[in-house]
Amino acid sequence: MQKDYKLAQRSMNSLLSQIAQGRTLNIAHRGARSLAPENTLSAALKAVQAGADLWELDVVMTADGEPMVIHDKNLNRTSNAARVFPSRQPWWVHEFSLEEIRSLDFGSWFKETDPFAQIAAGMVSDKELENYGGERAPTLGEALQFTLDHNWYVNIEIKDLHDTPGHHEIVKKVVESIENSEMTDRVLISSFNHRYLERVKAINPALPTGVLVDGPHWNPLRLLENLKADSYHPRIFALRAADIRLLRERGKAVLVWVVNDEARMRSLIQKGVNGIFTDFPQLLGSILSTERDTFKT
Repeated sequence: MQKDYKLAQRSMNSLLSQIAQGRTLNIAHRGARSLAPENTLSAALKAVQAGADLWELDVVMTADGEPMVIHDKNLNRTSNAARVFPSRQPWWVHEFSLEEIRSLDFGSWFKETDPFAQIAAGMVSDKELENYGGERAPTLGEALQFTLDHNWYVNIEIKDLHDTPGHHEIVKKVVESIENSEMTDRVLISSFNHRYLERVKAINPALPTGVLVDGPHWNPLRLLENLKADSYHPRIFALRAADIRLLRERGKAVLVWVVNDEARMRSLIQKGVNGIFTDFPQLLGSILSTERDTFKT
């Protein structure tokens, strides 16, 4: 695989430097969400313990303008909002204040649903399950502080808020949070809303951006060049081998989502992708460790 020379030149951003080293990065999707409630600091901690290189989180915005680490547009799936606020269906995040969201439990649902069957498999201890009860959703600022405290890195996905009041403010708020946390060298900002990525670059050209796509794009390189973006984030089924070669030759990164199958992980590592988003960073970490040991021998 040709060395990513142009990417390596971006030494002012240490996360891009990590990407440029040529190894495949282990990216914990919403944290280690197979082992802890997604997009919480508990999931982030489990990802750190699993040896992930960075975590991915999602950002939405509250009614009073606070960027929050929550994936869905509503609160029902990952919190007890329906029980606490039964009259406010469908529980849109943008209709709740920070204080109201702080009153919710974002952890107990994990025990109730066992979304990845890891509780049943004995991979989550009773003590951990007890601690997850009452888990709070972090603000973006808190998530950034956690990342900094652990000398770590983060991919921030800005959710598409085009149909909510936060649409015009979310990018500015996210960039301000990153700059206030002095984290510009430890983040990568991604979004399916590509106009958001243009706004990021307009506010702070030094911040790296990643273009999320759900299906094959006819010309990923041109897409990234037009958006002045640094990395391409295709869904695994939208990835073409030719795209990996071309983008890496041109100094762009390829980070693939979401991969939980061991065989597919190994195949992508062999193909030379720069990073893999996974709900099982503990599995990917084991595979990457084996790959490195094999290479050394």
